[in-house]
Amino acid sequence: MHFEKKAPSAGTPSVYSHVTTRSSANLRSSRSRSLKSLKVPWYKKPLVQDVFFMDVQRFALVIGFFSLCVSIFTIITAFFDIYCYSMAAPGSTHYGFYLISYQFVYVGSRHVRNALVMFAIFSILGAMAVFVTSIILIVALRKEYEKKIVPWLIAFGVFTLFRTLAYLFFSIVNDMIFAYNILMCLIWTIVIVISVYGWIVVYSLYIELSDLTRLEDLAHLRMGTMQSLNASTTHSLAGSRPTTPHSTVSTMPVN
Repeated sequence: MHFEKKAPSAGTPSVYSHVTTRSSANLRSSRSRSLKSLKVPWYKKPLVQDVFFMDVQRFALVIGFFSLCVSIFTIITAFFDIYCYSMAAPGSTHYGFYLISYQFVYVGSRHVRNALVMFAIFSILGAMAVFVTSIILIVALRKEYEKKIVPWLIAFGVFTLFRTLAYLFFSIVNDMIFAYNILMCLIWTIVIVISVYGWIVVYSLYIELSDLTRLEDLAHLRMGTMQSLNASTTHSLAGSRPTTPHSTVSTMPVN
């Protein structure tokens, strides 16, 4: 007697296997989304961890005093530039002896000269803002108040950007054959480089202090939550069973 061997029938796929495939795909996609949400943007990370010869906090304090000196230097030189532009204005006549010669002052196009005067005036206003915020920064760094660092970051960042534009414009329109113009270009080249690096260091310190404050707030919140839960649990356990086999107080009515 010969028995024919039946081929295995390909049945319909199970509903549970289909659901399992979809659920695993959803799990992978949700996991990838959660990992992406955990990634911190680059601008929310400290850009500088260590400085060459000192720690970040001390260097930030040095930058605070540096910005204070830069603001005073800017105010003095900007007033001097405005005075020179007024003394060397085209068509003006002066009599007497002067300690300096005004040959280094730009006397070309009227629009370019007005632009130089405008840069000098706004430099004075920006330097005043940097002077005030630098004092606030020095006090904030000593007491580690990260929220008081923000005004300096805004003021000094805008001031550095504005002075960079003014420096480029000054270097292009003025003649680099006079000692004053050469000296000012060299000084502002060094000042701008130090200012940019110093701003990055102070910003990195601000990010670190903000992260520490956030962690401290979370720790205090967790401790407060645990204390409230412990208090509520103790109260509920104490009042849930007025009589126990081991207690001496009974709530049964007395006959």
